[in-house]
Amino acid sequence: MPSLKEVRSRIVSVNSTKQITAAMKMVSAAKLRRAQDAILRMRPYAEKLQAILGNVSATLDSSEGRYAQQREVKRTLVVAITSNRGLAGAFNTQVTRVVRRLANEAGHEMHVLCVGKKAMDAFRRTTWNRPELPQDLAGLFDGLSFDKAAPVAELLMQRFDDGTYDRIVLVYNRFKNAATQVVTTEQFLPVLPTAAPADAKASTGEYIMEPDRRTIVEEIIPKSLKIQLYKALLDSFAAEHGARMTAMHKATDNADALLKDLKLSYNKARQAAITGEILEIVGGAEALKG
Repeated sequence: MPSLKEVRSRIVSVNSTKQITAAMKMVSAAKLRRAQDAILRMRPYAEKLQAILGNVSATLDSSEGRYAQQREVKRTLVVAITSNRGLAGAFNTQVTRVVRRLANEAGHEMHVLCVGKKAMDAFRRTTWNRPELPQDLAGLFDGLSFDKAAPVAELLMQRFDDGTYDRIVLVYNRFKNAATQVVTTEQFLPVLPTAAPADAKASTGEYIMEPDRRTIVEEIIPKSLKIQLYKALLDSFAAEHGARMTAMHKATDNADALLKDLKLSYNKARQAAITGEILEIVGGAEALKG
């Protein structure tokens, strides 16, 4: 049985850890509220815009729809979106696991663009992380905004347009609720035509374009792609705080359970020590009588 001093030290240590995890839980809960509001406002607009983008791209010819060109895939770029910090359960490992699986199953050359320090740590020493790709995208989450996401989307569009990559895929955690994050693999480029429901009318794909097709291609489609990337970053940002809040909640509960066991052990050890002292006193008294 451990000594009273050892048990007392463990109780102090666990109690300090419990205070830290409880504080981190409250911080993540406060940040989650803002991040959740942002993604819930953005998601309906982004999803509707993505559907329109798919329909419009399907109506453009090969010379106009440069971001919808279906080429033979010889090289793929995977954008791995993780967090900058840990202590969020399986939040980051889920993304890196999916990226590794995609690389192993690709059958062609694949590179990884890391967004977040945890992705960079996971793929820094692999052949997938190319030196010509940006290595400093962890700062995107420091005051995340559309203006910060837009240059990254422009870079992705440029690399697809000049033929460097034939396919670009986003891998990130989609925010469902505070306790659930869904790892999502989403094709960014080329733009996929929207799959029409089986009972859809033939006229659902008809659009009147104003002012003209060239403006649609040069302005609206690139802007919608920037919004799709921004939506993925917002999703991941909200999912991160939800995952960390849940992880810290479980850690606090585990600390409570461990403290309960330690206090029980402490009381047993203390009782045993008191009983031993009483027996020594009684033994000494009997010896004096003799």
